[in-house]
Amino acid sequence: MSEKAARSTKTTCPYCGVGCGVLATPLANGGLDIKGDPDHPANFGRLCSKGAALGQTVSLDGRLLDPWVNGKTTNWNHALQTVADRFSATIAEHGPDSVAFYVSGQLLTEDYYVANKLMKGFIGSANIDTNSRLCMASSVAGHKRAFGSDTVPGTYEDLELADVIVLVGSNLAWCHPVLYQRIAAAKAHRPDMKIIVIDPRRTMTMDIADLHLPLNPDSDTALFNALLLRCAQPGVLNQRFVAAHTSGFEDALAAAKADSDPEKTGLSDQALEAFFDLFVRNGRVVTVYSQGVNQSSAGTDKVNAIINCHLATGRIGKPGMGPFSATGQPNAMGGREVGGLANMLAAHMELADPVHTDRVQRFWQSPRIADRPGLKAVELFDAVADGRVKALWIMATNPVVSMPDAARVEAAIAQCPFVVVSDVVSKTDTLRHAHVKLPSLAWAEKSGTVTNSERRISRQRGILPAPGQAKADWWQLANVAQRMGFAGFDYVGPSAIFAEHAQLSAFENDGSRDFDIGAYGAVSADAFDALEPFQWPAPKSSSAELSAIKHPEKRFFVDGRFFTQDGKANFVAVQSPAPRHYGLRLNTGRVRDHWHTMTRTGRSPRNSAHMAEPYCEIHPDDAAELGIGDACLVKLFNAQGDIIVRTLLSLAQKRGHVFVPMHWNDQWASNARVDKLVSAVTDPVSGQPALKGSSVFAEPFSVARFGFMVSRNRPDLSACAYFAVAQCEGGWRTEFALSDTADLGKLVEPFGAADVDMTGLGGDTRRVWMDGARLSAAVFLAAEPVLVSRSFLCDQLAADRIDPAQAALLAAGRPAVGTVDKGALVCSCFGVGANEIATAIEGGCQTVQAVGRACQAGTNCGSCKSEIRQILSKTKTQTAGGEEDREPLVIAAE
Repeated sequence: MSEKAARSTKTTCPYCGVGCGVLATPLANGGLDIKGDPDHPANFGRLCSKGAALGQTVSLDGRLLDPWVNGKTTNWNHALQTVADRFSATIAEHGPDSVAFYVSGQLLTEDYYVANKLMKGFIGSANIDTNSRLCMASSVAGHKRAFGSDTVPGTYEDLELADVIVLVGSNLAWCHPVLYQRIAAAKAHRPDMKIIVIDPRRTMTMDIADLHLPLNPDSDTALFNALLLRCAQPGVLNQRFVAAHTSGFEDALAAAKADSDPEKTGLSDQALEAFFDLFVRNGRVVTVYSQGVNQSSAGTDKVNAIINCHLATGRIGKPGMGPFSATGQPNAMGGREVGGLANMLAAHMELADPVHTDRVQRFWQSPRIADRPGLKAVELFDAVADGRVKALWIMATNPVVSMPDAARVEAAIAQCPFVVVSDVVSKTDTLRHAHVKLPSLAWAEKSGTVTNSERRISRQRGILPAPGQAKADWWQLANVAQRMGFAGFDYVGPSAIFAEHAQLSAFENDGSRDFDIGAYGAVSADAFDALEPFQWPAPKSSSAELSAIKHPEKRFFVDGRFFTQDGKANFVAVQSPAPRHYGLRLNTGRVRDHWHTMTRTGRSPRNSAHMAEPYCEIHPDDAAELGIGDACLVKLFNAQGDIIVRTLLSLAQKRGHVFVPMHWNDQWASNARVDKLVSAVTDPVSGQPALKGSSVFAEPFSVARFGFMVSRNRPDLSACAYFAVAQCEGGWRTEFALSDTADLGKLVEPFGAADVDMTGLGGDTRRVWMDGARLSAAVFLAAEPVLVSRSFLCDQLAADRIDPAQAALLAAGRPAVGTVDKGALVCSCFGVGANEIATAIEGGCQTVQAVGRACQAGTNCGSCKSEIRQILSKTKTQTAGGEEDREPLVIAAE
């Protein structure tokens, strides 16, 4: 098929919970051309740097293409029968609770539904939990305590209608870039809009902020309790709304008074007053919160502290106002809809409610049904460790990297009698412990639905053919269910599963449950294939034609009716936790261009170019006290283990705190699984781990030599004391360090004799290997962190031809005088580096827009605009009256 003849397919991005629409067009080389879908209401054509690079992630290199049983490839019949037999035997001998599923927000809703139905309705245990427990369980618990249901009240449109947006614990610019760009565009259109960022770190999101509150970690509850006291004052409190539509206000207010010490926040009186004033003076306020709130030992209380303030002022359910949870994964919301969490039942029904369990069992016609909550993620792996769970099926996730106390989780999985892993790649830190490996369809191959953070259900469509023996996750589950003797799993495709899911949502639902998509209960395969994005609820109408059903954007609670027994929202009395830390406070999170454990983004040279190495962001004063230099290696450790990462000195980091990205693992670095250092402390209500709340010590990691290498093939790095490897155009780039200079010989031995071999003062070594007119490898070794142009060397590795006369110059590690060195990558979409941006600024560009016109940086997804602005401010002072001029950020802290 020619590229001209290929047609675009509308699908949905598989990264964060924004749920952006994507236009994917097959290319003749087997790849995909990716563009944003201008008609999708989540993004209107925008994509972030990760979404824009999806076409680079679909190659079959490193794919798991066949089932494996006990280390040998096999066929599906043998693999599925093995799984069914072992699960059945384990249940027969030890009972239903001896088996468990650990699933993922990467699954489609149809996969999630079948997994939940099989485990809860037929096996009869609720031991199914999801990695979404790690990102939004506290939000779910907070919603249910306040509203009686897990209901997100508002829509993305509210972000553009608000007069004040409060971003709490959210680096929106990097973690939800398209929402960030929507807000930035709204602020550019309405400059009076105010943005408040509440975060201990100074992140890239500060670029659009009018006020930054760098509060002490875990003092969010104290801050919003203090705000509640202000909201309770005459003229601010919405007395009519509180009296008619809420319960528990006086108890919440009393708790807030007992927790009103502003010193807990670490913020000045001036900073607090500025925040309170903006919140109470402006009616249209949206509070967006994310992992900085949820991933805490008091995450649920933080969520309710935020909701309390919106209830007190009646700012909920109306345009431009309300609390808003920014979901981490592409289908975390879909998983919540089908009861994918261990303490939930399908269609937003409750495991603890016998009326609900009876209803679902009758609908499924199942032989038994779980009637009590199962094991939540941390508890589940504790049960694997102590032998209560003897058979475990892990789907589309990598808990050996992402779970807290990750080394203990790995040990638990390694000694489990029977482990099944369904995945798309052949090597992960978790997959290496599987007795059965099942090849799943990847993003561009599978078909189904996902639900984004504003309750909008969108289709994910298969674009590329299934490779090898790869099969959909729902197909794997349904076949195992049938082999275990269970009826009701003979699905002919995802449309049938979606229809059943929709029917259950409407079953005996008289409006008492928020989740209702009964309009789609009779959806045909053709109608499912053509399904347009829609927002729930979408109850069954009298129209016989699905295409005639129109669902306008829906906000909940505008009528003051909630899903509690008395129909009123609950204020929840909350107080901030006591600080319990030693050493340095460890914060973990995402970087701009990588996703979770890098099984997808690690395959993309574009995604890897922005940050190719794990790092520890630390304040310069802390580093100086510890004897840690910039760009050196640091050992972070506590009683649970240690990791080795590169240091990044930054004034954006608070004293006494360090930040380490969550992404790197044993496939990409020698020792960088940061969740080894995270304790398994959980929120007592939600069971969500406090992934941002552990303590560590730090010390320099001494090495004999630092190194950098580019090579056509991935090198053998077993001789290195440290390494971090990443794909680049044409091959691989590797940061490494040696404990003994003699180990260099072991590292480069496969390359043979070097074409250029230079040894300088201090024993610095530079070697270059050529393969005809192409660069094969280049290695640089020094006593200090290697100073070469990494972008230049990667470009040379990708070049089809290098003039032999220039080959010797490669040993310099940077372009010759008069040649452009683009510098560290800033704009992933167009490959624009920091030096190119600085050159544009020196050439007269005074604004971000002008830089974009000069070199394209920032003109596609816009994720790099904040970094461009930083370079702009460092390189040249902006002129007064420029199109990008704005008031400086207020950084208010004592």
